[in-house]
Amino acid sequence: MPRTRCYRDGALTGEDFPIDEVSDHLKDPTALVWVDLCAPDLEELQLVANELGLHALAVEDAAQGRQRPKLDRYSGHDFLSAYSVCLDVDSGQLVTGEIHAFITPTALITVRRDDSFSLDAVLTRWDDQAELTKFGVGALLHGLLDVLVDGHFDAVESLDDQIEQLEDLLFDDRPHDRSVQRRSFELRKSLVQLRRVVLPMREVVNTLMRRDTGLVSDELLPYYQDVYDHVLRATEWTESLRDLVNTILETNLTIQGNRLNIITKKVTSWAAIIAVPTAITGFYGQNLPYPGFGHQSGFLASTFLIAILSGALYLTFKRKDWL
Repeated sequence: MPRTRCYRDGALTGEDFPIDEVSDHLKDPTALVWVDLCAPDLEELQLVANELGLHALAVEDAAQGRQRPKLDRYSGHDFLSAYSVCLDVDSGQLVTGEIHAFITPTALITVRRDDSFSLDAVLTRWDDQAELTKFGVGALLHGLLDVLVDGHFDAVESLDDQIEQLEDLLFDDRPHDRSVQRRSFELRKSLVQLRRVVLPMREVVNTLMRRDTGLVSDELLPYYQDVYDHVLRATEWTESLRDLVNTILETNLTIQGNRLNIITKKVTSWAAIIAVPTAITGFYGQNLPYPGFGHQSGFLASTFLIAILSGALYLTFKRKDWL
């Protein structure tokens, strides 16, 4: 069911009224209307478009979805595309929710593709900052953007925590090469996806703050500046985390190479030690007379040589940290 609200002079005066009554509320110049449509069909979306005179291209973008974060300007209204994000910690995947908004001087219409993004937090933000609604539709839009950007920031923070755990796993005494490699690629994929969502928001918020848009009054400008600051911080944090994941992948490969060198060095050292008794027993196994041939003294001499030479090699390799 569509959700609706009406504000007059900064006070909430109506809620959950039918969509076809939107135009009646907007006849009052002091009225400010919000309409939310979740997974609407084309007929329902067209009804709102007819009520508010929305541009056909903007309606088409909202119906088709899969838009990049942007702010398009049309005659009489603006069209916003944005995404909510949430990190699934177990799988490392980023769950996104697409949301569109038609912005007129007296109305805000949000269109969601599904229930992945709940508007309860937005409504709470509006109720907590009820004194701002008297400054127009910019106040409602600020509440929506503030919740979206806070979600971006929370996702970046969750990714940071996961990468820190990955670093601990990387330098664990027990090798976790496969786990580190798989988790690194999962987190890197989520970071690339998050970057596509967060990076364009700088342009969106910056455009809204321009005076020629007429959406943000002087009273609301500090609030939008705060949102813009959070967008910049989320963007910079995402970029640094992406570089950090690449560093972890490279470090993991380096550690694997070092571990392989150590194993090769140890195997070679043991092979050298084993080669000594093999050579001595092979020498004494010849069918030719030699000192001690056919006597117990020959056996004792060969055993003594094997023990002394093998021990000397072991101590030498151990001193050089090859074993």
